[in-house]
Amino acid sequence: MAQEGFAGIRLFAPDPNSPATRRRSREAGHFRVRAPYVFYELDLQGSELNYNEKIISVAPMMDWTDRHCRVFHRLLAPHALLYTEMVTAPAVIHGDRARLLGFDASEHPVALQLGGSEPAELEQAARIGAELGYDEINLNVGCPSDRVQSGRFGACLMREPALVAECVAAMRAAVSVTVTVKCRLGVDEQDEYADLERFVERVHAAGCTLFVVHARKAWLQGLSPKENREVPPLNYERVYRLKRDFPQLTIVINGGIAGVGEVQEHLRHVDGAMLGRTAYHEPYRLAELEHALFGTPLPDRDAVLQRLRPYVEAHLARGDRLQHISRHILGLYQGLPGARAFRRVLSEEAHRANAGWDVVERALAARRGESNRRAA
Repeated sequence: MAQEGFAGIRLFAPDPNSPATRRRSREAGHFRVRAPYVFYELDLQGSELNYNEKIISVAPMMDWTDRHCRVFHRLLAPHALLYTEMVTAPAVIHGDRARLLGFDASEHPVALQLGGSEPAELEQAARIGAELGYDEINLNVGCPSDRVQSGRFGACLMREPALVAECVAAMRAAVSVTVTVKCRLGVDEQDEYADLERFVERVHAAGCTLFVVHARKAWLQGLSPKENREVPPLNYERVYRLKRDFPQLTIVINGGIAGVGEVQEHLRHVDGAMLGRTAYHEPYRLAELEHALFGTPLPDRDAVLQRLRPYVEAHLARGDRLQHISRHILGLYQGLPGARAFRRVLSEEAHRANAGWDVVERALAARRGESNRRAA
């Protein structure tokens, strides 16, 4: 029986390829999403996806933006567009779809990011994602890791705009939802504005009207993925110029964006801003951004955790570990007295096999105790 509260989850085991498992309906602001083997039902917490409005989004981040992270972020940012971790097209087609693609209805609007360079595979993967209820399908043309390059996808594809255009055309032909591209300013020595302009022109001609641009080039050799997020200098003006030269396109800027003021400045020049590591390490920044841009009341941090509790308890009832969720909330109290004590309790106890919500309560108590000692 579905649990009452923020998240109600029932397990079932139909044929994962039947239409019933891939049905999505929307009725009066309420979503029912059927993904293979798992049924999710809860009141909608996010907003409608409207590309005519300014877009605030949380970047796809490997090992970070899984379904648990996205449910947590949705509590802080009702208007944000959330992205999955990158999933390769072959994994979508042949892998465990419930594990790789399952999501909670509260995550809407949510985008599936795909990695790949074979148009036929991407067409099939995009169709699967759309049938499962994703609101957007995004193609990764920005990841510079060696593993990604060896599969001929990610940032190395910026050297092949014709192939990217072919992939986008195949994906668009397969789905009715929006197909977008996330890219860099360039790669290696191919980093002049004219190179970026040619890339966007070619991919736009294939039907892509929204580009998320990480405002750095990528070095395909010599830098780790972490270094590629930090070493190449940011060039926001080049992204602004792209919007001026392609006013008909929706341009979202990404890279090194942290605070409300920075987002507001970017939105003077482009259509949207995407936060990455800041949103993960200091998630309450999302709530502050919501408040500044949309007038959403600032939530109490403790209340956010209480709203998350039913989801956590449903997760635990299925035999899953607390740490799968708790690792995403470590930064909730970042910058406040007691934040270290909160993190310490979760880090030391949440990995245990029998860890339950009581661990979160102890972490909260430790935070309050440390905060009170500092105030005394």
